[in-house]
Amino acid sequence: MLTSLPTATVHRRTEILAGISTFLATMYIIVVNPAILSQAGLPFSGVLTATVLLSFFCSLMMGLYARNPIVVAPGMGMNAFFTFTAVKGMGIQPEVALGAVFWAGVLFLLMSVLNLRSAIVRAIPQPLRYAVSAGIGLFITLIGFENAKFIIANPATLVGIAHLNDPIILTFVFGLLLTSVLVIRDVPGAIIIGIVLTTLVAWPIGRWWGDASAINFGQKTLVNFQSVWATPDFSLLGKLDLMGSLSWSLWPVIFAFAFTDLFDSLSTFVGVAEAGALQDEQGNPRNLNRSLLTDAVATTLAGILGTSPGTAYIESAVGIAQGGRTGLTAIVAGCCFLPFLFLSPLLSVIPAIATAPALVLVGAFMMKPVTRIHWAKLDDALPAFLALVLIPFSYSITQGLIWGFLSWTVIKLAIGKTNELPLSLWVVDIFCVLALTSGH
Repeated sequence: MLTSLPTATVHRRTEILAGISTFLATMYIIVVNPAILSQAGLPFSGVLTATVLLSFFCSLMMGLYARNPIVVAPGMGMNAFFTFTAVKGMGIQPEVALGAVFWAGVLFLLMSVLNLRSAIVRAIPQPLRYAVSAGIGLFITLIGFENAKFIIANPATLVGIAHLNDPIILTFVFGLLLTSVLVIRDVPGAIIIGIVLTTLVAWPIGRWWGDASAINFGQKTLVNFQSVWATPDFSLLGKLDLMGSLSWSLWPVIFAFAFTDLFDSLSTFVGVAEAGALQDEQGNPRNLNRSLLTDAVATTLAGILGTSPGTAYIESAVGIAQGGRTGLTAIVAGCCFLPFLFLSPLLSVIPAIATAPALVLVGAFMMKPVTRIHWAKLDDALPAFLALVLIPFSYSITQGLIWGFLSWTVIKLAIGKTNELPLSLWVVDIFCVLALTSGH
């Protein structure tokens, strides 16, 4: 018993550091989600409060109930669909759109109780699982490069690399190389140390040098300290329009929320489980049913609290790369959200370029499963390749998974390998077509 104590202590410390790392990689949602949804007419402070509460409660549920090291928070992409397609594009009132989010969550709950979502996961062919994991890794890397403004838009070539004489870019490169060395040398808390040191190096930008660079980044100084305290705003709690959102004309919106969240969460669970070896004896993501039920609760609760659908976060891979393997990681990350009901201004202290190196490195960690794809077997390799590249190229995990499924089915059917097309996969293909025609 005495000899096992130090091991348990080290394990808890690893999980705690992993939870903090995951929070640092996902905390941007606390201010980014309100910034997007406020354009739909919802109050910024109200969405911020809803975002913090949803992230806290559902990450806690993921840790305590599903026992997985995965953070749950309002999903990027779905908040944009809420604002620019549902509210601005279709003219739906924000309260009605929140009701549609709620009913999408109810639909999720029914699918989870009936085990339909877990059946869909089990229908994913193994090569596609490997490809989704690697594709999510590339997607996370792209997000990291984009957050650091290392990769920028270029009218001539679509994307390009920023000038290396920019102080912000040089700071990002410093953080990336520093964090890489810390990770390679197995320094405990390497990712957190990298984030902190990169923040310190970024502090002088806009103060001592790089004024133009910081302004081009959208602010006078890169690291800002504005204030400490902000009062929570519960004005959106229970403001959803339940009956108005059940109009026949809104069912496409409900299905769009449902199918997008479905494939986002499924691909995240599969990809993160593959990269972090978080599988059960059958090779499926660990505690899958409980994880999917947690995701369903997150979407339902999102409508009640006043935000867009909640989902599992791919940035959870940052904590898993730090060594997080249990629900304690999600619990710690979830608890880190709660103080920002009152302390949200402090988030401005850590700039995007400080967490960007962690995202880039996580992408590298998640590429390992791609070596397990049989590239010489083209009927497996081509659908896997499409899933792999379309996730970052389309900037959508959902699109990569959908086209991976559909191409797998068409190719296997065309060459006569119908034995590799179980009934559950055909059901998934129907969902894929519905998702493609739902307008998102």
